[in-house]
Amino acid sequence: MCGISGYVGEGMDEGSFMHSLNRLSHRGPDGWGIWKEENIFLGHRRLAIIDLSETGKQPMEILDRFVISFNGEIYNYKELRTELELLGYVFKSKSDTEVLLYSFAHWGKAFLKKVNGMWAFGIWDKKEKTLFLSRDRIGKKPLFYSYVRNGFAFASEMKALYPFLNGTDINFDLLDEAKRNNFSYEITDRCLVKNISRFPAGSFGIYKDGKLVIEKFWNPLEERIAVPKNYRDQVEMFRELFFDACKIRMRSDVTVGTALSGGIDSSAVICAMNHISKTNSVDVDWQHAFVATFPGTVMDETEYAKSVTDLIDIKADFVEIDPIRELNELFYQSYMFEELYSAPTIPFVQLYRQMKNKNVKVSIDGHGADELFGGYAFDLTTALIDSLPNVFEFSQIAGTISNCYVQPQNNYFNNLKFALVNKYSFIRKLAKEPALQKKYADFDFLNSRLYESTYLNILPTLLRNYDRYSMINGVEIRMPFLDYRILQFAFSIPYTSKVRGGYTKAIVREALKGIIPEKVRTRKSKIGFNSPIDVWVKKKEFKEWLMDEMETADFRNSSTINPSETKNAITKLIEQREENPLSGGQLFEKIIPYIWEKGLKINQHV
Repeated sequence: MCGISGYVGEGMDEGSFMHSLNRLSHRGPDGWGIWKEENIFLGHRRLAIIDLSETGKQPMEILDRFVISFNGEIYNYKELRTELELLGYVFKSKSDTEVLLYSFAHWGKAFLKKVNGMWAFGIWDKKEKTLFLSRDRIGKKPLFYSYVRNGFAFASEMKALYPFLNGTDINFDLLDEAKRNNFSYEITDRCLVKNISRFPAGSFGIYKDGKLVIEKFWNPLEERIAVPKNYRDQVEMFRELFFDACKIRMRSDVTVGTALSGGIDSSAVICAMNHISKTNSVDVDWQHAFVATFPGTVMDETEYAKSVTDLIDIKADFVEIDPIRELNELFYQSYMFEELYSAPTIPFVQLYRQMKNKNVKVSIDGHGADELFGGYAFDLTTALIDSLPNVFEFSQIAGTISNCYVQPQNNYFNNLKFALVNKYSFIRKLAKEPALQKKYADFDFLNSRLYESTYLNILPTLLRNYDRYSMINGVEIRMPFLDYRILQFAFSIPYTSKVRGGYTKAIVREALKGIIPEKVRTRKSKIGFNSPIDVWVKKKEFKEWLMDEMETADFRNSSTINPSETKNAITKLIEQREENPLSGGQLFEKIIPYIWEKGLKINQHV
């Protein structure tokens, strides 16, 4: 929705604060606002989505006491507004921001449990002289903070805090860890730039008298709910939750679209929107699908995406991803992205840029289903342990895992079908793997693993990534699968509702029967939104760019890589004859720390 920032302390002038705020202009290209009082600044860059009028502008103040700068969306704001109006509150705008602020004024911190949405915000209490910060349950919206010079600052992105620091010193301890494992640090408070901290998801904090005290308001291990024991009844419950999650995310005063991959998750979202529009009064322009294509590679899913758009009878933008035209932007994109990740930003930025070019400000996407319902083969290995001693179930799950791959990539998974011969020795060995241990007493093995994928490593990292990919272009992503009611539901059902009958994400597939194309619903192979880097490096322009970059002084003097070792490894990968998606990813992993370092160096003072 927006970019937010704030400062509490002495010695700040409006010009300096504005310089910081404008580093978030990409997140909010539709306007800006600053509210200031003695020793306090709140700033806002606006991406106008709900209530496009001046009454929806921020920072927003009510009751001559509370002032907010808010990034996100409150999907149940209409219901909350009705509840507050019955309590006597009068609203001046039609925005969800005002509803959020009055909810805080009335219920205090308890209102966080009533809100269905995604958010990061700061609320200044003029009476108590306190700053209240919060970030949504699962961390869809980013928030950073720093104790700086003569005060305390917060912002949506690290770059807005750079002007307040004495320098952008690299946190090499974290950098080395991130190089080994991209997914290791997003849930921590550590950042790649020193003296900046990441505010935790599912939390609120109160800053007063120079100290920030943070508390959790969302503990997913305590959020399980009662669900039917019968699988069919579980399917009906999920379908109802999912359709409502999609419906309330269609609330918008601007055009809505979808990043459609051709996989079941994004197909479920846009087909659910189609179903909702036919059975409910929905006043929003939603019929816009955007498909990233990689012609001639195994990553291309055009065929499946087209089957979806044909079924619901809408046109789609098929965006052929061209890495060559983005090569000179890689350093700038890396600076905007701010983090270390093994995949290039190119395809994601190009896709959401096309949305922006077509005046689509909101993308309702399918993120989260893999982590919640078991879409990754490496997570499903734990279900093998759950299945024993049922020989038939074990064999079926092993086959399900093998079928996930669009082509042979790993003999370990391809041989799972045959592991039944030595099932007991295989499982004994598998159960000793540290990553596959059952760590949570109330969960089976699969849900224990999915909990970690959802809350501790994979999903937090992907949510961070997609926030940057989209907001670089001023596009907001909404995620129905990550409605908190679905989060509760997903960890209240057993593994047998997730991997079943030879399929991953079984309950999702069953709930969408008759809504999405059968060739998508029953599709077993999984590609995901990735980049065919192994194909790209064969292109003359890409190869030349890499080789030229490795001859620069910046590369030779890089502090984030070993230049000679990196050059030798990349040259070897470029020269290999066969195309291999795994080696392509390894190539990019080797050079991305350098790209990140140079991007920061070039742009940190802009």
